[in-house]
Amino acid sequence: MSKKVLVLGEISDGSLRNVSFETIAAAKTIAGDGEIVAVLVGEAVESLAKEMIHYGADRVVTVEHENLENYTSDGYTQALTPVIDTEQPEGLVFAHTALGKDLAPRLASKLDTGLVSDVTEIDQQGDDVVFTRPIYSGKAFEKKVITDGVTFATIRPNNIDPLEKDETRSGEVASIDVEIADLRTTIKELIRNTTDGVDLSEAKVIIAGGRGVKSEEGFAQLHELADVLGGAVGASRGACDAGYCDYALQIGQTGKVVTPDLYVACGISGAIQHLAGMSNSKTIVAINKDPEANIFNVADYGIVGDLFDVVPLLTEELKALKVGV
Repeated sequence: MSKKVLVLGEISDGSLRNVSFETIAAAKTIAGDGEIVAVLVGEAVESLAKEMIHYGADRVVTVEHENLENYTSDGYTQALTPVIDTEQPEGLVFAHTALGKDLAPRLASKLDTGLVSDVTEIDQQGDDVVFTRPIYSGKAFEKKVITDGVTFATIRPNNIDPLEKDETRSGEVASIDVEIADLRTTIKELIRNTTDGVDLSEAKVIIAGGRGVKSEEGFAQLHELADVLGGAVGASRGACDAGYCDYALQIGQTGKVVTPDLYVACGISGAIQHLAGMSNSKTIVAINKDPEANIFNVADYGIVGDLFDVVPLLTEELKALKVGV
């Protein structure tokens, strides 16, 4: 099997998001012995091209234009369409992020091809590439095989391991000129309503709080624990609705879907809507004073106790371990 597969690198604050490298690893499974072509879109992105090659891309195509400083669906569609027309790839892989979820269906429609979205696993079985994706809010999984046309998929961040970085790899970096005009949407100002630190959707460790955290001040303890572990802070919708934290931290069916290596649920009851956003985490630790809380049904480890006693003790013990190292 040998296919040319095109991947889209995502850029945030001038750096490549880790999921960009995960798309390359996913594309390798689809391409077999074929070629991986990475595309970078933005105002000044050429400096990031080598990093995509170090993580496994064979070539990089950059599309730079002042109207691409911020993402818009019509701007990125105008940028990517000529690249796809020129490269004629047999496959495309995007990240299942806010950008990918908006852009991929639009491009799939223009290409008159199907789209397998929110893929968590890709396997080679004989001549077939099998895509696994969750359905029914993560309560079941389905497997799909594309038998005709372009293979187009979006992958869920933090599920497919990137290839090992090799700084000795080299590859061609080419830039193409594209006219980006007649935009229906123009971004005048970008206000980031998020917290500083680790990107929640790509965090390896997440400390999440629910209504049991009781207040905005209560979340300060979670931030301290997250800092010790190098992780991010998340929240249930109940905590967001109560005003304890910003909706940018919301995890669940109507928030972000995350799959960290470690998920610590503090004062979260475990409503099905919240479980839909985190139940596929690799290791789940629940801290709740109610032994009957539903969160314990999905937890790998459970602590029955008051989070205001448990979290500070846990933080201090982890700090001591780090000092010992």
